Amino acid sequence: MDGSNIKPLEERIGRMHLKLRLGIEGPPQRVFGGGLNFLHLENSPYVYQLLKLGLKISGLYGRGNRNARDLKVVRNQFYFDNLPSSFDGVTLLHLSDLHLDMDPQASEQMIEAIADLDYDVCVLTGDYRASTSGPIDQLFPMMERLAGVLTAPVYAVLGNHDSIRMVSVMESLGIRMLLNESVCLQRNEQQLSIAGIDDAHYYRVDNLEKAAEDIPKGSFSILLSHTPEIYRQATHAGFRVMFCGHTHGGQICLPGGVPIILEAHCPRTLGRGSWSYGGMQGYTSRGVGTSILPVRFNCPPEITLHRLSLIETKSEFS
Repeated sequence: MDGSNIKPLEERIGRMHLKLRLGIEGPPQRVFGGGLNFLHLENSPYVYQLLKLGLKISGLYGRGNRNARDLKVVRNQFYFDNLPSSFDGVTLLHLSDLHLDMDPQASEQMIEAIADLDYDVCVLTGDYRASTSGPIDQLFPMMERLAGVLTAPVYAVLGNHDSIRMVSVMESLGIRMLLNESVCLQRNEQQLSIAGIDDAHYYRVDNLEKAAEDIPKGSFSILLSHTPEIYRQATHAGFRVMFCGHTHGGQICLPGGVPIILEAHCPRTLGRGSWSYGGMQGYTSRGVGTSILPVRFNCPPEITLHRLSLIETKSEFS
């Protein structure tokens, strides 16, 4: 597979968007400055070595690695008063922060777990590889394995670990990338729109106005974003639901799941699980994979199934 075919993207997403993405991707990624946050630990080659050494000396590395493979299937239900009735009960599989090449064994475990799940739509909210720059080809064999078990339409956005050069290969595998774009799902003459924005955390190439421009007026709309950090803008833009990830739920947390560091510029209440802001409901996935180190503490990885329901048809989701 070859991820070098980016020329068709210029006409699709615009010359400036493509130039910005390629320009920022080119140099080594910055540890200090850039993006919404000042500090980007995932871009440092030394943080990995120091943290791994510290955990091995303390005897916690093995335990953290086992925790990172303790994958949970989480079921979450949203209720609405204006969901189109044809979409009442629709189930979405939500995968985030896969980092497929960080721990191949954990990725295989995730693929096996997905094969047994029932859902109507799959959404991916970014960060498919472990590194933040450099070659991308090592990602594609595992991505092909994942695409082979997904049994429903798949819509995805890019994260801060991802390259715009991944798009052509991922779409050749049947994964529809939303780069400040939207799609409209139809059921019995009713509509539900899914929009997706490019990374807002580091690359800052998100454009909500462009992502929403083809959404019919009054349509029930869902937003896919890698990060929860644009929650205010998404609410004001009229989205009813927002799916995101990026935070890993903290990945390394104190007992009770309290993050030591939450790598996102947003309230901690938006750092994991379900939340609401204004008239919008949201969900921030703890993610499937890990960043910097393949370890987790008090914050297990998750695959999430979301069911959308009308308030008057409440039922148990199990």
